[in-house]
Amino acid sequence: MDQIYLRDLEVEAVIGVYAWEQRIRRRLRFDVEMGADTLVAARSGDIADTVDYEAVAECIRAIAGREPHVLLESLAEEIAQTLLDRFGSRSIRLTVGKPGAVPGAREVGIRIERGRS
Repeated sequence: MDQIYLRDLEVEAVIGVYAWEQRIRRRLRFDVEMGADTLVAARSGDIADTVDYEAVAECIRAIAGREPHVLLESLAEEIAQTLLDRFGSRSIRLTVGKPGAVPGAREVGIRIERGRS
């Protein structure tokens, strides 16, 4: 299976467990890999036959920016399920990083993998 991916997409969002975190916007970092059959697009040269990277990025930005989130786990799950549904991917591997969240660590985060059953 082919993989279409975006790396290091930065999005500002309100996220966190603590009350003070729910009052600030902070940078999140997203990596996404989407399983897809790219052969049709390779032959046609038509973007309609593949996954539009910018549309994926806009989808992530919209979900992350829509409302305050408490857990990265919840945000990641919503994004993964939306991407699976909207873009018809066979599988998703999504990493969400929260830079600077823990003193001494460059970044903390979550990586999930979801697929069609």
